Amino acid sequence: MSLEGKRVAVLAEEGYQELELWYPVLRLREEGADVVVVAPQTVKAYESFLGYPMLAESTFEDLDVSSLDGVVIPGGGAGRRLEKLGEAVNLVSSSVEQGLLVAAIGTGTGVLAAAGALKGKRFTTDEAFKGEAADTGGTLVNGDVVADGLVITSRGADDLPAFFNSIQLTLLSKGK
Repeated sequence: MSLEGKRVAVLAEEGYQELELWYPVLRLREEGADVVVVAPQTVKAYESFLGYPMLAESTFEDLDVSSLDGVVIPGGGAGRRLEKLGEAVNLVSSSVEQGLLVAAIGTGTGVLAAAGALKGKRFTTDEAFKGEAADTGGTLVNGDVVADGLVITSRGADDLPAFFNSIQLTLLSKGK
């Protein structure tokens, strides 16, 4: 199930949860997708919660959303930072408006909420975001992964295989 010809942005910011960023990046590349890591700056190494560096390949401002098929948002401290970053929220909002896949795991769900992407959608999230779920306009459900149209959410790192499978199937079913 090759993803050749698909282009996916994976968002990065300080404090990302290692597996929630690296797993999608590596699995998407392994399946042939063109993955671009996007962050506020490209000259900086963004460190995970445990100190693993990730170099961004594009900034939010330089990325052409129309060149994408989807956006993946990791959790950890990065999810909380990204939801407060206007450029990241605008990227996700534009992606939703253009009918792209948007997928978030753990606290990355907060970015979807900030972009209005959860309104009228079923979603899942981690314990850290559940208290804010009522303010999203969506319906919180319990599950390892919840796909509602082109919006995919997952609870956390333990659910990464199901999260990736849902992303892959959605990208394959969506022609561009």
